[in-house]
Amino acid sequence: MKLFKTLFVLLACGLALGMAQAQEAAIRKNLAERIPQFKNIDEITKSAMPGLYEVRINGMEIFYTDAEGNYLIQGSLFDTRQRRNLTEERVDKLSAISFDLLPVKDAFTIVRGNGKRKMAVFEDPNCGYCKRFERDLQKVDNVTIHMFLYPILGPDSLEKSKQIWCAKDAGKTWTDYMVREQPLAQTVTPACDLTAITRNVEFGRKYKINGTPTLLFADGSRVPGAISAAQVEKYLGQTTK
Repeated sequence: MKLFKTLFVLLACGLALGMAQAQEAAIRKNLAERIPQFKNIDEITKSAMPGLYEVRINGMEIFYTDAEGNYLIQGSLFDTRQRRNLTEERVDKLSAISFDLLPVKDAFTIVRGNGKRKMAVFEDPNCGYCKRFERDLQKVDNVTIHMFLYPILGPDSLEKSKQIWCAKDAGKTWTDYMVREQPLAQTVTPACDLTAITRNVEFGRKYKINGTPTLLFADGSRVPGAISAAQVEKYLGQTTK
């Protein structure tokens, strides 16, 4: 009897797996044939809503469909009982950046006090919110800041980023410009390696960093937009508990 039950369970599991694979194949086939953008689907999984499947393309773009790919939904899926935006949570998980894996070689580092607490910031030198944030950030002590130049506001942002990156002391030059409004040097030495700036932009696009400033903390917290020094302290405090 026990052997019979085991075989029955294995058969049922096999049938369920086969059905799931067939459904996924149908979704992939139908969407690819009907919508060119869906020729390369990253992943298909069951959503929290019965009968609805999550379709992920281009790394982090989320859509929903039925078991045969006959219908397509673009938008957020909400759990009304728990009042949760399931789509937003999924995208946040997909776009999470491990602080330990940040390419800090492509940033310049500013250390204040003992530097025990850590954070990273993606900023554009022409970003007004970034300048306001930088002025407030001067109040935060005992911190190590990895500053990633992220010129996304136009050609002038790129030119200023080059001047800052190639300065003898990039951290001081950055602070002088953003906080004290001192002018930047107009020349960039030909020997200066500017590929870090290009990599920063590529990294930001990959992880959907769509605005500046964007703050990253050691516990994985990601904050888009300028926040006060008190809020920065709160996030830094969470990472040291």
